[in-house]
Formats: sequence, C-alpha cells, structure tokens
Amino acid sequence: MIATVAVGTDGSGTAGQAVRSALDLAERFSARIIFISAYEPVDETRLRREKREAPPDIQWTINPEEDVEATLREAEELADERGLEWASGAAMGEPAEVLVRLAEKHNADVLVIGNRGMNRRVLGSVPNSVTHKAPCSVYLVKTT
Repeated sequence: MIATVAVGTDGSGTAGQAVRSALDLAERFSARIIFISAYEPVDETRLRREKREAPPDIQWTINPEEDVEATLREAEELADERGLEWASGAAMGEPAEVLVRLAEKHNADVLVIGNRGMNRRVLGSVPNSVTHKAPCSVYLVKTT
C-alpha cells in the first residue's frame, strides 16, 4: 500500500517530469504527496540588491530560500488541481542527503526522482546516492 509519495524537485524540466509521475502515482493510490527540495542559500549580495529594488510591501518575501519556495508552490498548485492532499518541505544542503532525510521525516512509502545523472560515471550523482540511501522504495523516472 502506498499512502505517502515524496518527490524531489528543483524546478528543472526533468524534475517536472518526476513531479508529474509522482502526481499520477499519488492519484492512483489516493496517497498524500510530499514535494521536497534542497537548496543552496541565495547569495547575500543578490539578496541585498533585490530587497533594495523591491517595493516595500514585498521585501519580506525576499529570503535565502526564495527560489525553492517558488518551485514548491508550482508543484503544490498541480496537486491542488488534482484534489490531492499535499505537504512540502525544503532544507539547505547536498541534494541527495536532503531528499533522503525529508522522505524519511515524512514517512514516505516511495520517493520519486528523475534519473538525470544516473548514466554519469562520476560517483555521487543525486539519483545514484538516493537509491543507495533512501529509507523507502525509490521510483526513478526516465527523464533523459
């Protein structure tokens, strides 16, 4: 039984394919979907510039996590369109470690990720690391 589907997203086109596959899976099993992402903090110089240039009423939205928040909102809207129960989360750090940690935190039954990077011969690709460390089943979506 699949009750919780987690999906890693970074806003890229290949991650979008993984999100759509995860939505299909969640819909099929009437499961809750968790959108998860890793991020690097936005550069301080960029933050100061954006705050200076932004209207005062939206300056509060400019923060080190602003890019990932927009990515998660897009995925959440897709879940809303399908009537799915969802949650989301992001954490700063190395992507594979963050995805594994957040999938475990949300008790995911399956973690959906794109296969981008699986064919690289370099050790440490995100999909390779996730498949070895995930606390749950991993569904790799063919994106390349």
